[in-house]
Amino acid sequence: MRKLVYFIAVSLDGYIAGPDGSDPTAGPDAFWPIEQDYIEHLAARYPETLPGPARDALGISGDGAHFDTVIEGRRTYQNGVDQGVTNAWPHLRHLVFSRSLTTAPDPGIELVADDPVATVRELKQEDGKDIWLCGGGELAGALYAEIDQLVVKLAPMTIGSGTPLFGQKRPFDPAYFTVTDSTIMDSGTIFLTYARK
Repeated sequence: MRKLVYFIAVSLDGYIAGPDGSDPTAGPDAFWPIEQDYIEHLAARYPETLPGPARDALGISGDGAHFDTVIEGRRTYQNGVDQGVTNAWPHLRHLVFSRSLTTAPDPGIELVADDPVATVRELKQEDGKDIWLCGGGELAGALYAEIDQLVVKLAPMTIGSGTPLFGQKRPFDPAYFTVTDSTIMDSGTIFLTYARK
């Protein structure tokens, strides 16, 4: 069965974006560290997670190593649209969970207004590679019980406040994970892979 993998960058104090929820890696207010060794690691180990323009610039093509499907929430998707990118991952099946969008600005986007848990359970039953949950925190909180694996790109920084890793409204519900892989970049980011026990 396919796994749901929350593959996400997070600060040392547990945030995936700043207080306004915008993309912390792009635009004039970008503050997230993206170093050369980080990009090289993504290109080597997780090439499908690089956006289409970055893949083109790096000469990356073909299928990815881990995922053939990406899912994200409406606000995370809007970050790309605000930058003029209507489908950051045209090489993947791309689902956006939204009750407010009625038409997608790109034909490669599948809009889903249904319950995310039920949708992910259906996706897991399909043939294929794993499913990448790329954000945001609110969707990750809603799908918390469905997350089989975490790949945390732990940034060497704190930001004080912002969008928490699993959103604001998740109830107390301890879950335990086992570390299955770790890689420390010279620039300070640590890739940590966890499997749900």
